[in-house]
Amino acid sequence: MAVKISNYNNFALALIEGDIDHHTAKDIRESIDYYIEKYTPKMLKMDFGQVKFMDSSGIGLIMGRFKLMNALKGKLKVINIPKNLERMIKLSGLMSLGIFEKEEK
Repeated sequence: MAVKISNYNNFALALIEGDIDHHTAKDIRESIDYYIEKYTPKMLKMDFGQVKFMDSSGIGLIMGRFKLMNALKGKLKVINIPKNLERMIKLSGLMSLGIFEKEEK
């Protein structure tokens, strides 16, 4: 599986590993959405620290989870974006959502 989801005191952490493309994004999305709808955390943190490659499906993955968390009155944070993916995210316009954080230590 390309995503591992953990629960920490009313927030969920989705650790995404490997590549995010048309084929893997669907499974990642379904896993995260199932978890969110079942447990309704107040905050979802998506950790991209282990993502090696991402195409536009990754942008859709982030945007969809942002909309879902907003609909449930929750918040989304995207953390640990690798340097090689930053440019695509900046060009997508997602930075204006204020959901990105630098590496957590």
